Amino acid sequence: MANNITIRKADGTWTVRAGGAVLGETNSALELVEGDYPAVIYFPREDIAMAFLDTSDKTTHCPQKGVANHYSVVTKSRTLENAVWSYEAPEDSVARIKDHMAFYPMDEIAVEQI
Repeated sequence: MANNITIRKADGTWTVRAGGAVLGETNSALELVEGDYPAVIYFPREDIAMAFLDTSDKTTHCPQKGVANHYSVVTKSRTLENAVWSYEAPEDSVARIKDHMAFYPMDEIAVEQI
C-alpha cells in the first residue's frame, strides 16, 4: 500500500445526501486514511444514483493515488461544482478504491453512518 495510506472496509451502513435527496447508501463503503487527514468514505459507484452527478472537466493528481476525475452534484436548487471525485485508474497500491466515489465535505452534502 502507498506510504501512509490505509484502506479498510467501513463498518456498518453509510449514506450520502445532498439537497434533500439520497445520492447513495451502501454496506460496502471503504474508509481511506491518509496521514493525519480525516478519514474519507468511498462509496461503490454501483451504490450511487449517478443521475444526480454530472461529469466535470476537472481532474487532480495525487502522487500516491493517481488522477482523480471530478463530478458535480445537481440538486433541485443548485449545482455543487466538483463536489465528488473518483480514481478510475488508481495506482496499484490503492487499487481497492477503483470504481468508488468520495464526496468533499461541505454544508450541502452529508456523509453519515446510519
